[in-house]
Amino acid sequence: MLFHLLYPLRTSLSVLNVTGYITFRTAAASLTALAISLALGPWLISTLREFQVGQVIRHEGPATHAPKAGTPTMGGLLILTGALVPTLLWADLTNIYIWIAVLSTAAFGAIGFTDDYLKIVRRSHHGLLPRYKLAAQFVVALLVGLTLLYLAHRQPVPLYSTRVIFPFFKRLIPDLGWWYVPLTIVILVGWSNAVNLTDGLDGLAISTFAISAATFTALAYVTGHRVLAQYLSLVHFEPAAELTIFCGSLVGASLGFLWYNSYPADIFMGDVGSLALGGALATVAILVKQEILLHIVGGVFVLEAASVIIQVASFQLRGKRVFKMAPLHHHFELIGWSEPKVITRFIIAAIIFALFSLTTLKLR
Repeated sequence: MLFHLLYPLRTSLSVLNVTGYITFRTAAASLTALAISLALGPWLISTLREFQVGQVIRHEGPATHAPKAGTPTMGGLLILTGALVPTLLWADLTNIYIWIAVLSTAAFGAIGFTDDYLKIVRRSHHGLLPRYKLAAQFVVALLVGLTLLYLAHRQPVPLYSTRVIFPFFKRLIPDLGWWYVPLTIVILVGWSNAVNLTDGLDGLAISTFAISAATFTALAYVTGHRVLAQYLSLVHFEPAAELTIFCGSLVGASLGFLWYNSYPADIFMGDVGSLALGGALATVAILVKQEILLHIVGGVFVLEAASVIIQVASFQLRGKRVFKMAPLHHHFELIGWSEPKVITRFIIAAIIFALFSLTTLKLR
């Protein structure tokens, strides 16, 4: 909204020309998101404590997590506010990509909110039944996929492409057509749950997410830049540049939330945060045509989700567990790593994955 208010005034006040630059508005959105998160954090924490909105710890989890019971949860509301408000303030609201990202994130957040609310009401770690939760995620992902398919076939000028870029392969850019919808569903549902599984230690999910979001801030900018996209052999979508602002808001909101979520945490994000962040990251990756690269950028989330799949499959097929406990971060806790050490080392791994993903752009 600020963009639409300030940019038309540039003819009478030349300094407002900067509001037309993606880089300026991304920086402004990031700082706005950080300020909102830091300012609203204490109020939200005290409000959640007043209404006794506390975390319910799973009985089968590590014994060291028992003292965390009662810590305010649903802090994802702070992240969503910190990310979506600056996006609406600084982004071009006539851009369809922005609305797809915002609505997808909000929808996944709503599913998480319902799950958290039921957990709190029931005083149990069981919220939405898994089949209902997956069904809701499937519906949101399906709507996103169908919207993108419509934009890809829009006449006379398509606004999207159903082509998929594969890292390391310069000429492997297949057009999936209708098959792009199932791919979108798998990515969105899978990633919203992958971030959810990673949210088990203080500051782990939000810090690794911030690194991935920062990476996609750069990727969104490059995708929207004609010269850079052509140089790196990427699918160029000029409107996708506005997603840089959305990603910048996610980074700022994440850093603000991490201020209160760092070890020992004053607040947890809950499913309202983890499902929304996973959905946001996957949506951006899809919109900037980096659906496959997403799995390298967010390598930590992939490992966390894979550990759960391997653990369940092994126990069902062989009656034996591969890890002491899944997701993976709990395994390292049980072999003797302290919680801060697990978090720090996973952050290092997230940075390595992010840097490696950027190198693949010129290795193709």
